[in-house]
Amino acid sequence: MEGELTWHDLRELGIEGKGWKDTRSSYDRLPERAEGRVRPPVWELSRHSAGLCARFVSDAPLIQARWTLTGERLAMPHMPATGVSGLDLYAKAPGGQWRWLGVGVPSAFPANIAQLAGDLPPGAREYLIYLPLYNGVSSVELGLPRGSRLEQAPPRSDRLKSLVFYGTSITQGGCASRPGMAHTALLGRWLDCPVVNLGFSGNGRMEVEIAELLAELDPAVYIVDCLPNMVAQEVAERTGLLVRTLRRARPAAPILLVEDRTYANASLLSGPRQRNAESRAALRAAHAGLVAEGVRGLHYLPGEELLGDDGEATVDASHPTDLGFLRQARAFLPVLQKLL
Repeated sequence: MEGELTWHDLRELGIEGKGWKDTRSSYDRLPERAEGRVRPPVWELSRHSAGLCARFVSDAPLIQARWTLTGERLAMPHMPATGVSGLDLYAKAPGGQWRWLGVGVPSAFPANIAQLAGDLPPGAREYLIYLPLYNGVSSVELGLPRGSRLEQAPPRSDRLKSLVFYGTSITQGGCASRPGMAHTALLGRWLDCPVVNLGFSGNGRMEVEIAELLAELDPAVYIVDCLPNMVAQEVAERTGLLVRTLRRARPAAPILLVEDRTYANASLLSGPRQRNAESRAALRAAHAGLVAEGVRGLHYLPGEELLGDDGEATVDASHPTDLGFLRQARAFLPVLQKLL
């Protein structure tokens, strides 16, 4: 079948989820000028394609994909290759809901090819394809039978501004089984809103360099979810500067400060429990101080219920499973609905 397909560069359909156009690669998350400005680990992680996606319309009876990875690590010990390095395809149902359709399983470095869906019923429909969470891509192509229709999806009717998430490995998507299961992706589908994912594994630390870059964006909402990578003293020192930097640049954009999730083993272990308590107390104090000084449009999401209370939603006490991401998205949803 491959010889009967026509291949289309995904960039022709428009890449959603990018905060900046001036990136080194079409699938980078920070602008090229950020290299040397942010710490090297942040820069390297920004070259992962987490959160990037494309929407398109096609009447093809089958959809294949081929993609070229930039990193040799296809999987991690606690996260499957489908999430780290795979593609994830959704189709829009007649009622407007997004329905999962197929996943591109990576099997080699650097080049991969997979059929995402076949035996599709006749008719044109809208699709959404997500790119890898913990790897980068240098190229992505869709393979459709010759003569099939393929075009950009229509613009979103009323939500053109993005939700901008800044955070840690959890924001980046660790350890979702596939890219569409990260809570950021779930919320983007539920709210029909583009999402910019600026999660940096182990490196979401409210740094001033990132704050200045965030201030260049014009989002629907800023979501700051950095506590899993910070100790209480850092939270106390950095929250105010981050918020003031954003507020000066974007006086009207809501800012949502998010507490860290409860460690799944905190019910028995005092160390994780104390870590949660100290960082949350520091964030609550910073939030109260900013409100007292007159910062407006500042909102707060407690962390206690982000993953539920049964300890069943992580792979390692910290990183969510798909269940954990679903619960986290449900906790975010009513707050973001109000802010939008």
